Amino acid sequence: MTAAFQLRQTDWQHDAEALRAVREAVFIDEQRVPAAMEWDDADATSVHVLAVDERGAAIGCARLLDDGTVGRVAVLRDWRGRGAGAALVTRVIEIAHAAGYRRVTLHSQAHARTFYASLGFVAEGDVYIEAGIPHQTMAREL
Repeated sequence: MTAAFQLRQTDWQHDAEALRAVREAVFIDEQRVPAAMEWDDADATSVHVLAVDERGAAIGCARLLDDGTVGRVAVLRDWRGRGAGAALVTRVIEIAHAAGYRRVTLHSQAHARTFYASLGFVAEGDVYIEAGIPHQTMAREL
């Protein structure tokens, strides 16, 4: 059975509450990322993509920074493995391509490298620690 969700491009001014709720649940509550590290000034200037269920409740999100960095990709636990993450990243890539970016990068959590590789990202450099979690930079040419 295919999960029923929709994506919409948005910004922090219109959907901060929904974006914040997903990121708090995934990064702060589940992964124990310090709240001070989660929130930054880039939210106000980034393009955001929000995934919502049939009732309109937020179930996932991602953002594209001005420099072509994909970030804050998060899907609520009950929705993982149902296509929302891949759809969010794919939509962000489409937005970046339409905006003229030739390359996008991201900081993948080590456990998610296979997921991002399946979407065309290639690992670069060494594994490093960010917010107490092993990460690796990955990039995709557009």
